[in-house]
Amino acid sequence: MLASDTADLADPDSENADMQPDYARNAWRSRRPEIGVYVGLCTHLGCSPKYYGEVQPESFDPDWQGGFFCPCHGSRFDLAGRVVKAVPAPDNLPVPPYFYETDDVIVIGEDGETA
Repeated sequence: MLASDTADLADPDSENADMQPDYARNAWRSRRPEIGVYVGLCTHLGCSPKYYGEVQPESFDPDWQGGFFCPCHGSRFDLAGRVVKAVPAPDNLPVPPYFYETDDVIVIGEDGETA
């Protein structure tokens, strides 16, 4: 679904290379499709978007498909942290450098290739 349902996204292909490392240049914007690592600050004014993972109608979007909602000014992001069109946030949520030290430990702040 992340790869095909992109019509409502402002930057579905994450063209802004400053927003994620090269290994996150895919539909789910992560090293593993089942785990996303994003900076939890809205790209509008730095508020903290809240995770709404369920696909269900929400007061802010009756056709909600899951993702992140910023209650400060109404910006919405999909499950891969990609910003929806026509909201205050100008960019997708950033993906910080990170790597898996083990299957259960993620190190954030280093990309693993240069660590």
